[in-house]
Amino acid sequence: MKKLALHWKILLGMVFGVVFALIMTNFSFGKEFIQDWIKPFGKIFINSLKLIAIPLILAALIKGVSDLKDISKLSKMGGRTIVIYIFTTVLAVSIGLLLVNVVKPGNSISEETRTEMVKNYSTNTTKYKETAKKQKESGPLQALEDLVPQNIFAAATSNRNMLQVIFFAVFFGVGLILIPEEKGKTVKNFFDGFNEVILKMVDLIMLAAPYGVFALLAALVVESPSLDLFKALGWYALTVVFGLILMIVIYNILVLLLTRKKPSFFMKGISPAQLLAFSTSSSAATLPVTMERVTEHLGVEEEVASFVLPIGATINMDGTSLYQAVAAVFIAQAFGMDLTLGTQLGIIATATLASIGSAAVPGAGMVMLVGVLGYAGIPEAGLALIFAVDRPLDMCRTVVNVTGDAAVSMIVAKSVDKLGEPHVKDWDDNYPKT
Repeated sequence: MKKLALHWKILLGMVFGVVFALIMTNFSFGKEFIQDWIKPFGKIFINSLKLIAIPLILAALIKGVSDLKDISKLSKMGGRTIVIYIFTTVLAVSIGLLLVNVVKPGNSISEETRTEMVKNYSTNTTKYKETAKKQKESGPLQALEDLVPQNIFAAATSNRNMLQVIFFAVFFGVGLILIPEEKGKTVKNFFDGFNEVILKMVDLIMLAAPYGVFALLAALVVESPSLDLFKALGWYALTVVFGLILMIVIYNILVLLLTRKKPSFFMKGISPAQLLAFSTSSSAATLPVTMERVTEHLGVEEEVASFVLPIGATINMDGTSLYQAVAAVFIAQAFGMDLTLGTQLGIIATATLASIGSAAVPGAGMVMLVGVLGYAGIPEAGLALIFAVDRPLDMCRTVVNVTGDAAVSMIVAKSVDKLGEPHVKDWDDNYPKT
């Protein structure tokens, strides 16, 4: 096992977790045993990653921005990053709409199945509707207002406030650039060291990754809804998954064309982060690992990765945006609605804007979807139709979100001549060996 690459260890952990759960479901005490004695270790693993997400963003962004030593470089990099992220998001939504209109998965939903699913899952939609209602009632500039925190310490207490932490970190980094270098040297050295400590913590946490994903997948299997509902939603799920696979193919093509790096190099470098994203369904929880893989295994210099990736974890939701497009039209088809071309073009704009600043945590896609459904005039009760398969699809679309972040970081790095050769570090580097 020690000689296996990390992504193989994680993959084995996932497989063993599923197999173990399937075996335990044959015993009356199996589900309860996994929930009481296995699932907590998965939660501990996720919490340990979330624990360092905010410190990582603060340290990495402040270090990355201050390393630029020039405001014009920051503007250049930021502009390219935002433009590429918006382009890939629009592309993802468009692919989703194209596929769902060709496959028409909603037409296979029978009235009996629709009634059963709405009945079983309608209570779960309430919290998402309430959150979306609050967002809808806010003013047009509420997102801009929420970007600036009243108190950075309060903002740093929740991973949902990641944009506010990013704003402070960039602002702080700009301040470091603008003061005389000798006066900011001590502060910069502190954040350089702080960043190294956090990255070493990531290495240590990743030693437990195979066991963490084992626990997560085992719990997911025993808590899944009935298989009958999954069968009813098979075409919908396949449409989403096929679209997500297409997006990963597109990322590889973009990386090949714009950075001259082979797809095998890109996928091998980012695969542990992809598997972790699949297990956690959280771009925020996966961010520390994404940064480690991108800098050490894909050759992106830290000053680029520490700027592009935290921003990507909050505004680049390609997988989620594609899923929203498919889900919205699928629900409309299930209710016998025929959406016009104009409405579907509006879905592209709505889904793109909704993805910006969405929390990089499990379930955030549902809140965004409520807004998309509201725009298109699609019954919000239709959320109940997709709850049965939302969790596994959430896992899949998070993989695409993370892959997109990594691809864009390589493209931006290449455009500013900051893409070099990989420099892999082991968890025990700098540890005296006897």
